[in-house]
Amino acid sequence: MIKKAAVPLLFCLLVSSLLFGCGQKEEEQQAEPGTVEEAAGEETPEGSDDENGGFVIDLKDGSISSTEEETVETTEETTTAPDYSAMITGTMYSMDFINIRAEAGTDSEVIGHLNPEESIAVVEKVNSEWMQVVYEDRLCYVASEYLTEDPDWRAKIVSNRGYQNGDTVGLNPAWRFADYSAINSGAAVMYLADRNRKNITVGVNAGHGTKGGSSVKTYCHPDKTAKVTGGSTAAGAVTAMAVSDGMNFHDGTPEKKVTLQMAQILKELLLENGYDVLMIRDGEDVQLDNIARTVICNNAADCHIAIHWDGDSLDYDKGCFYMSVPDGIKYLDNVAAVWQEDERLGECLIKGLSERGLKIFSNGSMDMDLTQTSYSSVPSVDIELGNGSSDHSTERLYEQGYGLLSGINSFFGFE
Repeated sequence: MIKKAAVPLLFCLLVSSLLFGCGQKEEEQQAEPGTVEEAAGEETPEGSDDENGGFVIDLKDGSISSTEEETVETTEETTTAPDYSAMITGTMYSMDFINIRAEAGTDSEVIGHLNPEESIAVVEKVNSEWMQVVYEDRLCYVASEYLTEDPDWRAKIVSNRGYQNGDTVGLNPAWRFADYSAINSGAAVMYLADRNRKNITVGVNAGHGTKGGSSVKTYCHPDKTAKVTGGSTAAGAVTAMAVSDGMNFHDGTPEKKVTLQMAQILKELLLENGYDVLMIRDGEDVQLDNIARTVICNNAADCHIAIHWDGDSLDYDKGCFYMSVPDGIKYLDNVAAVWQEDERLGECLIKGLSERGLKIFSNGSMDMDLTQTSYSSVPSVDIELGNGSSDHSTERLYEQGYGLLSGINSFFGFE
């Protein structure tokens, strides 16, 4: 007989059912009258649940176990970042926008970046190309050619002719042909690239822009012989305007304003691509005549690119071309030494412009006896980017700027 127990009714019923199903004696299967009812009135044992008193009956062996969840204490494991401080041997500074990589190789995962002048803790030099560094509590790698131990490295960058960023470059009276100049109180300005440096200086000459330049005369050639072609000054003349005023576009915009804008755009693109830039005219007016501009480029730059638009009277855009060296002056001392490079520079510029889809005039060149060419001792060219009818919007100037950049890259072997 099942005696009263301090368990709920449901629990008693389950026990009884189990006992009957296991073949117990008949007298054990019969409960005394009132047992179940009385059991139903018992209080629920402390700690039991609402359904079965917090117990489970194993139907296999009849055992009773608690259903209350056991509390298992767990300790959350914390990871401490490795301490590489004892491995650090010094600090170096980035000279460019550079990648930080997981392994020493250009195919490795990029896990961070350094800006110019930003410092990083160095562990050791892995080989001639890679430096091991500590970055965000891990060992990483940076290309060593872009790192320096000098925190003032930017201020110490110099051009291949020894000029620092922002230096003004005036006409040195001791330079060859300097004494042929009539207007030379102004100065060019040197701008140095601070990343991807090519150690090449491009002289960018925004045509015109010298007040009073058209009323002053200078010799067309160093040997004082006459011009062999026409132009702003007629063939046969011995002297020419020191600097002409330039023309106006058909919408009234002065050529000198557009040449300066184009020069500034080209300067921006060249600096971004690692070239140093000698800006011959860095504002609306520079008191340097054509001879002074040329002689400064001869001594402070690796090439000389003068920017112009042709002053014809055509009512349509004739396209771009460069002023090529006429046979009649190729015998001149300094011209003979460099005219072939003048031509190659012009051809490279035209090719770059053409590849950008810009219109090219004729075969891309026109013979012209220029003061600039006659006094140059570095590769030198006058590039005409169209005429008075040409589009000179900022968008078009950038297209032309990229074309000129492509040509300069080609000329110096950076295709």
